[in-house]
Amino acid sequence: MRHVIFGESHGSAIGVTLEGVPAGLELDLEEMQRQLARRAGGHSALSTARKEADRVEVLSGVFDGKTTGTPLCLVIRNSDQHSGDYESIRYTPRPSHGDYAGFIKSRGCIDYRGGGHFSGRLTAPLVAAGTVARQLLRQRGVTVSAHISSIYGIRDASPQSAAELLSVADKDFPVLDDERGREMQQAILDARKEGDSVGGAVECLVDGLPAGLGAPDFGCNVEGVFSQHLFAVPGVKAVEFGAGVAFALMRGSEANDPFVVEDGQVRTETNNAGGVNGGITNGMPVTFEVTLRPTPSIALPQRTVDLRTGEETEIEIRGRHDPCIVHRAVPVIEAAAALAAWELLGQ
Repeated sequence: MRHVIFGESHGSAIGVTLEGVPAGLELDLEEMQRQLARRAGGHSALSTARKEADRVEVLSGVFDGKTTGTPLCLVIRNSDQHSGDYESIRYTPRPSHGDYAGFIKSRGCIDYRGGGHFSGRLTAPLVAAGTVARQLLRQRGVTVSAHISSIYGIRDASPQSAAELLSVADKDFPVLDDERGREMQQAILDARKEGDSVGGAVECLVDGLPAGLGAPDFGCNVEGVFSQHLFAVPGVKAVEFGAGVAFALMRGSEANDPFVVEDGQVRTETNNAGGVNGGITNGMPVTFEVTLRPTPSIALPQRTVDLRTGEETEIEIRGRHDPCIVHRAVPVIEAAAALAAWELLGQ
């Protein structure tokens, strides 16, 4: 199943086209709307004031409520654009944003309004596509769940099971430890008050994938497939599986996951490897943590270059921007993970 995301932040609409969707899937649009509501802004001071309905329109690929096997096209209309906010930075790219790279890539023809195709707004159709994958995965007994693992150095508790992690999905601020969650929210509000932003991380668990998926080869290994999908999410700068960078602090006797038999199945006593050995699933939950950078659009003065004159200048960004994207990114990371998991099942 392949997907192509289209549209721009301030265009008339954004959306996604999926090819290879199996015929006969009873598409649950209510679930899709619930997932989109989880990533939506405009509800508190923790996120952008931009408020979109994010109602999904099915243009093709569904008849009588079921997928037909032909390309599935999902569209989400834009309605709350303030395009004038971006005129002042048309030729002065925001530091660490996709503005400059996109300007060069498009030979100056980039839609600069709201970041255009580089905007986090484009994660809405990604969530819609991921919901399709999640419904297909559920038929195979596979679940995808995530939580905010850290914001600005404040860490959440670690999940003990997939069921525990699934329980945070309905929370407005998806953490396991609500007290830590309040500390994270205060850090976001403090950054916003100072015209700044903060970053953090999302931990995700994919449970139910059978052993033997993937391959050690380039392009087919499990970590590579997941990473390719995850790095397509704006703001993602690092992905680590299992113990991740903590492996550098371990000996082999600490890092290795002993094999055991549980209910007649081979499992591992620990899961430092994150469910992957040799680029192949080993039957344990695939676990990884995704790090997201602070939002580049901040109100503090920043140095940049005027692309018309080639001279250095300074900008102060106005408009509606997220002081932190981590809490809104949780369903986005789940969506990307679901698409990756379904791709692995189809190999």
